[in-house]
Amino acid sequence: MFFATKTKGFCVEFGEQTVQLARMSQAETPLLVEELKEFAVADTAGLQDYLKSTVGKGPTGYAHSTCGIYPARRVVRRQTLDLKRVKEPAYFNEILSQQFRIEPEKFTTLVLNPADGSEYDATKGSQKEVLFCGVPADDVVQTQDSLLETGFYPEHLELGTVATLGTLVNYLKFKQSKTPLLLLEMGAEATQSFILSADGVDISRPIPSGIAAMIPLVQKELGLKDEESARKLFYSNTFDFTSMGGTLIKKLLKELQSSIGFYEVQTGQSIGGVLCTQLPASLGWLSTTMAGALGVSTFKMEMMPWLESLGIRFADGVTPNPPDERWLGLFALMASHNNAVAQAAPDQKK
Repeated sequence: MFFATKTKGFCVEFGEQTVQLARMSQAETPLLVEELKEFAVADTAGLQDYLKSTVGKGPTGYAHSTCGIYPARRVVRRQTLDLKRVKEPAYFNEILSQQFRIEPEKFTTLVLNPADGSEYDATKGSQKEVLFCGVPADDVVQTQDSLLETGFYPEHLELGTVATLGTLVNYLKFKQSKTPLLLLEMGAEATQSFILSADGVDISRPIPSGIAAMIPLVQKELGLKDEESARKLFYSNTFDFTSMGGTLIKKLLKELQSSIGFYEVQTGQSIGGVLCTQLPASLGWLSTTMAGALGVSTFKMEMMPWLESLGIRFADGVTPNPPDERWLGLFALMASHNNAVAQAAPDQKK
């Protein structure tokens, strides 16, 4: 077994629709990005061919990577604790089973502080608001096996949603923003929605409606013979769906308006923008449609100054240049990678 040289570093985001990858000149901070690549999730062969040519170790080589994953059954939920019960051994599992309807013994979970992402200290039990983060243990094993088969050696395996949330809070602080943001991770069967600000994650809510629910509507609106034809057209980027966008997002919009209304009544603050992630380029119009329906603007980031503040730079000729918000999850992993390397540096010098 041969490992790829550690003079190169990779960060890879495995979303439901696409795989985004950054190749860096070194696996150390500061990071210099030499290449950005994107593959369809189904294009495993294309990704493997790229790795073989880039890593230069043939079919037995591995690309050492920081990998972000988005399992369909992931849990990222803000929860208010009963401080009188925090030190009870079974209390957190009770929340997982009764509030989130999952089997605790089948999940790998971590409880974080929603303000800064640090691990919650149950022994102190002084903070009521927490963020439960979890993935099915079986999914982790399957993902690791799949990564190795593809050619990646995951030195760090992260829940991409958590990295994205932390990085967005960092960005809002960097911009000294006072306006809350609505983040939507749009999957096939569900949408993970969050309202966050420079102070952290304020609200989280999974909505059991995603992109797949739009396909039957496309078929009906266009009079297509079957859903497969509608699906191919929907993802093809050859038809302008903006005119029927309001119809396609109607169900999801109703759920979001409920969450936003509750938040605005509770806090007195209005949502300033919406950011939709996990969408392929062909569905980018959904962000504009959603923002218009909610009466807010699409969230636009000034990437380069902020990324430089995180120790992330780009080599000449790297495309897309400048990168847009679709690459945010990947940059979140790179920022996380930078932090991990920086923290490990003192030990390496011993």
